[in-house]
Amino acid sequence: MLDVRALCSFTDYFVICTGDTERHIEAIWQDIGEVLKSKGVLPHHNEGTADSGWVLSDFGSVIVHVFAPLERDYYQLDKLWNKAIPVVRIQ
Repeated sequence: MLDVRALCSFTDYFVICTGDTERHIEAIWQDIGEVLKSKGVLPHHNEGTADSGWVLSDFGSVIVHVFAPLERDYYQLDKLWNKAIPVVRIQ
């Protein structure tokens, strides 16, 4: 999770994670959506599909990216936003 408040005007945080398979990507994405929905938080916008290797949910102040390994390596959001403040990193 990256704190991008000082760098970006359209969101406060990026959550960037990797799923190993299409099924794993879909499960991560759906679970995040279900947990937040149960707390009354709905996405403003969703993009992508698990089979494309990248799904995104925009919750306003938080944007969640779930990548397949190849797409995460290709887009390198961690490096693109390298001046962001890491909030938490789990490996």
